[in-house]
Amino acid sequence: MELTLWGIITALVVGLIVGALGRLVVPGRQNMPMWLHMLIGVGAALLGTVLARAIGIATETNGIDWGELLVQVVVAAIAVALVAGVGRRRSVTR
Repeated sequence: MELTLWGIITALVVGLIVGALGRLVVPGRQNMPMWLHMLIGVGAALLGTVLARAIGIATETNGIDWGELLVQVVVAAIAVALVAGVGRRRSVTR
């Protein structure tokens, strides 16, 4: 896998989309900055791709890989819920 400027830009855009979709899936309000959603989204996109490949979902096809995207959004939703829950717990205990 070659790291190019276009690859980095694509990863950031996909991370934003996956992070936003993950945020939409989680019910309630999450008081998290946009950069944290992007970071979660990029991490979820990478981990989601690895998980999709591990369970046999094709990840290198022409066009949008819907199965891979679904796995990425589920991973992002879990991460957003965990981070939002930790933040909520910290603010309540103060």
